[in-house]
Amino acid sequence: MADRDLRRTGFLAKAGWGEATCLPLAGDASQRAYFRLRHGTDTAILMDAPADTGKALTAFIDIDQHLIALGLSAPQLLAQDIAEGFLLLEDFGDDVFTTLLQAAPACQNSLYSSATDVLVTLFRHPAPARLARLDPAAMARIARLAVDWYIPGATGFAGGDAILPALAGAAERLIHGPDVLMLRDYHAGNMIWLPNRTGPARVGLLDFQDAMAAHPAYDLVSVLQDARRDVPKALEAAMIARFCTATHLNRHDFSAAYALLGAQRALRILGVFARLSMQSGKPGYLVHAPRVWQQLQRNLAHPALSQLANLCDRLLPEPTPARLNRIKELCGTIQTP
Repeated sequence: MADRDLRRTGFLAKAGWGEATCLPLAGDASQRAYFRLRHGTDTAILMDAPADTGKALTAFIDIDQHLIALGLSAPQLLAQDIAEGFLLLEDFGDDVFTTLLQAAPACQNSLYSSATDVLVTLFRHPAPARLARLDPAAMARIARLAVDWYIPGATGFAGGDAILPALAGAAERLIHGPDVLMLRDYHAGNMIWLPNRTGPARVGLLDFQDAMAAHPAYDLVSVLQDARRDVPKALEAAMIARFCTATHLNRHDFSAAYALLGAQRALRILGVFARLSMQSGKPGYLVHAPRVWQQLQRNLAHPALSQLANLCDRLLPEPTPARLNRIKELCGTIQTP
């Protein structure tokens, strides 16, 4: 038995789950692994993270407890070993939004309305003071992934740096008002439907250890401009209206911030997908790059982003099949940008 398996077995034994069956679950783009435990009629989820991710696990626990205190559905913590990289969590079941939306598209209005109402709840409470802020400099730094990975992967040449100060400058002009807790990876694949609960608590929340403090449009963009699935434009517009009505935010100002944050996210995601292929040997995410590109173009069409749009038009290559194939050909070959 491998060393990690022995450590996992030891943790489960100490937590009282040593006799449980342990079945792997589908993972995400991170290095974490997940397992469902069954012991009689009881179930739980084991998060197995690399041993050097103690800071991320501590952040997960902090945000988890904050969300529960707000009456939202983050998983209850059953046991932990931060040093070894293990968390034992409440099992929310298998009704992931993505699965439900595929099986019953007619439920999309109910699911997305509840997901939007979670963000209204977060808007009504201050973000934890300890969180890093997604300020203009941070937005540009994170979007650099497109410059460091996507552009050279797609073209073979470095370039595109001018996009970043233009992005930061637009953020200085358009991002105003108090920050809220930003879950960051808030999309259909990270939400589980809990119909026996009420209100926003019907949305089970996952994968929020990278939370920051940010403009309230960020997570709304994240869920409505999903990199992995198409959200109907009419539904997107309805949820934006629902959020602005509930929060009394100015629709004109909000639309500009929404477009900018959508553009920033799209740039980041294009870079992440290229890095996952070239560095981590995971080219499967590139199938979503054309959708992300279209989302980027829609956001850049906002009048407030004309300068950024012009730069992206000149410096950022479209993810054509040939360019995506070039990134795939570099799969797992590049360790640093």
